[in-house]
Amino acid sequence: MVSLPHPSLLHGAVSAPCLCCRKGKDQFDNLEKHTQWGIDVLEKYIKFVKERTEIELSYAKQLRNLSKKYQPKKNSKEEEEYRYTSTRAFLATLNEMNDYAGQHEVISENMTSLITAELTRYVQELKQERKSHFHDGRKAQQHIETCWKQLEASKRRFERDCKEADRAQQYFEKMDADINVTKADVEKARQQAQLRHQMAEDSKAEYSSTLQKFNSEQHEHYYTHIPNIFQKIQEMEERRIVRIGESMKTFAEVDRQVIPIIGKCLDEITKAAESVDHKNDSQMVIEAFKSGFEPPGDVDFEDFTQPMKRTVSESSLSNSRGDGKSEPKFGSKSKGKLWPFIKKNKSPKQQKEPLSHRFNEFMTSKPKIHCFRSLKRGGAGPEDFSNLPPEQRRKKLQQKVDELNRDIQKEMDSRDALTKMKDVYIKNPQMGDAASVDHRLAELGQNIEKLRLEVQKFEGWLAEVEGRLPARSEQHRRQSGVYEAQNPSGVNSCAQDRESPDGSYTEEQSQETEMKVPATDFDDEFDDEEPLPTIGTCKALYTFEGQNEGTISVAEGEMLYVIEEDKGDGWTRIRRNEDEEGYVPTSYVEVYLDKNAKGAMTYI
Repeated sequence: MVSLPHPSLLHGAVSAPCLCCRKGKDQFDNLEKHTQWGIDVLEKYIKFVKERTEIELSYAKQLRNLSKKYQPKKNSKEEEEYRYTSTRAFLATLNEMNDYAGQHEVISENMTSLITAELTRYVQELKQERKSHFHDGRKAQQHIETCWKQLEASKRRFERDCKEADRAQQYFEKMDADINVTKADVEKARQQAQLRHQMAEDSKAEYSSTLQKFNSEQHEHYYTHIPNIFQKIQEMEERRIVRIGESMKTFAEVDRQVIPIIGKCLDEITKAAESVDHKNDSQMVIEAFKSGFEPPGDVDFEDFTQPMKRTVSESSLSNSRGDGKSEPKFGSKSKGKLWPFIKKNKSPKQQKEPLSHRFNEFMTSKPKIHCFRSLKRGGAGPEDFSNLPPEQRRKKLQQKVDELNRDIQKEMDSRDALTKMKDVYIKNPQMGDAASVDHRLAELGQNIEKLRLEVQKFEGWLAEVEGRLPARSEQHRRQSGVYEAQNPSGVNSCAQDRESPDGSYTEEQSQETEMKVPATDFDDEFDDEEPLPTIGTCKALYTFEGQNEGTISVAEGEMLYVIEEDKGDGWTRIRRNEDEEGYVPTSYVEVYLDKNAKGAMTYI
């Protein structure tokens, strides 16, 4: 008889590994979910840094646009305004903000290269490594499950063979006990029982071998393969955690690296703000708008108890009154030159007004007097800057003279260089033709001569302005403070030296006597005079109240005839109709001269 262990005992001995396999598989599933979550966190952080870099770029771009928007435009009026300390400080602030924006661009670039790009590459590597580890784990799990299935099959076969052997043994014993059964049947049953017992023994040996192999594989699986895989997954996860921590540290370091430069930008802004000098700016405003005009002098006392005396025209044959008596003077020793008397415009409001009216007109009138004889073509300002106040005109003329002198020096340096080159060519003909520079030398000589003529012209205007500017040490200041007129050389000097009807031009005359002339003779002289021909038209730009002798009132936009152009004194003679004519400030009208008219000048 063959003794076999009960199959239930074998079944109980190998039932535990199946549960372990299921638990191991569950652990792999948990680890797979956790590592995927870790990769998702890393990708979320990459997205966060990427959006931060976009914000930095957008902020830097907006800062640069803001700085560019408020930068002064070249060759514009705004550029001149940046000579004050406050505006220069603002310009420095704009420049520093541009550098400030550059640092935010550096932050964006460094975060992109050091964090976003590196982590993106690392995530791809991490995914590949994770895939490899879990592939090895699943492969080991499948192998142990296959071994377990083989063990189960061997066990079931051993159990079946044992049952078959047990049934064959019972059948043999039954046949052997039955006296009615032949010996051949009994022998056959005995052989069948032995065969079944042999099969059971073979199954037992196979099952034992399979079991030993499974136990060895299971031990290798749970004590070697799976721990190694888990260890690799753990190291991978720890590296991910360390890497995200280092990236966060880099995130802070990138900002910290630009803090010193941003601090320098802020320090420069503070330094620019501290450089603002209100006194200097105020002085620059004074220098920029200082006109050079003298304040009006003392108002003369007018004695209304004495009869009014007529004013004699400077263009008359005599410059004195008929009775030979001087007009009484009060308050001031200086006396202005008289304006030519015009009979055809002798309205009551154009008689000589009190000096208070003259003072009011001086205070409200425009100081700029345009001289059309020096206007450039194309509507630009006068070449001699006569539209500016004296002090400003002097500065502009001085700048022009300095600029021309620099140009002359450049031309002379070029000429000297060419002269030396010519000498070299003469001494060494193989180096070049000396005659090739003659044409250029001639051009430079002509340019220098033209520039010198220009310098002389502007220096003449500058000398004229400096001669007209009143000195600070004068005891008697002129009433208008516009320009200093020159003393008349004779009775016919009124065309060159006029006093404006409103007192804008005055002159001290220490030895001038006033003579009365009978009114009838004076009027007859002008009655016999032929009217002046029309030489053009003009349009009144402003309303002018001609309240003084010799002037005429005009309304803004009114069209009139020009009968005498500006002689350089700032006044133009116009005519409204046959009975009304007089003088108006040239700056108050826009003149259109008839080129075909007799005596018309060519204006440049």
